[in-house]
Amino acid sequence: MPKNKTTVLVADDDLQFLNLVTLNLELEGYGVLSASDGRLALERIERYHPDLVLLDVMMPRISGFAVCHQMRANSTVPIIIITARGQEQDKIRGLDLGADDYLVKPFSMSELLARVRAVLRRAQLTTGELAPLGQAPLTLGALSIDYAQRQVAMAGRKVVLTPTEYRLLATLAHSAGQVVPLERLLEQIWGSAYVGENHLLQVNINRLRRKLEADPAHPRYLLSEPGVGYVLATPEPTQAGSEPAEGKES
Repeated sequence: MPKNKTTVLVADDDLQFLNLVTLNLELEGYGVLSASDGRLALERIERYHPDLVLLDVMMPRISGFAVCHQMRANSTVPIIIITARGQEQDKIRGLDLGADDYLVKPFSMSELLARVRAVLRRAQLTTGELAPLGQAPLTLGALSIDYAQRQVAMAGRKVVLTPTEYRLLATLAHSAGQVVPLERLLEQIWGSAYVGENHLLQVNINRLRRKLEADPAHPRYLLSEPGVGYVLATPEPTQAGSEPAEGKES
């Protein structure tokens, strides 16, 4: 697969649907890899390193959820879950496992292509679009964000974030100490079409908390103002023998 093209891997056991999606992506200029089951998808992801993965949930051998989980163990490649299962818990499960977006069948090819463009655009944003040129690294307690290197560390330990997680954290960091409204976060990170999909924020905040907080159930950095928004706080130093300040859950 030539690497001068943006490469998309499409994994779905419905061959008619797989061929339709492949054709439409190729017409848009993408290089396309295909897989009809989860195990083959993992093999091709490891071998070809695609720029984006479109992942059906209900596949033989290994489910899409399991593929997503295994990918996130060592990869930040963007993932769009494609599923006929529209239940809210399935959407949240896919996002919680590390997917960047989801689509529920049936959907139009124009909607699919728009989501593909949006996810790739978020993944390819340059550091300059998230922080002014030359901005010094930010340190809040044990948390540090190096905008130039696009790296995050907690207590000196590098934290690997997906492009969406990084962008969410960087956006909150630019207004550190201030509550950023839900609608503004959704529009800035996902786009105006996503305003109102608050579960996207909640799931990604929860993922960030698991990576950054010593006790994700009682966060000290990523706090919520229920029904209003989220804030990246500067935690108070803890006294010996005292409990850390508890943040509000969402």
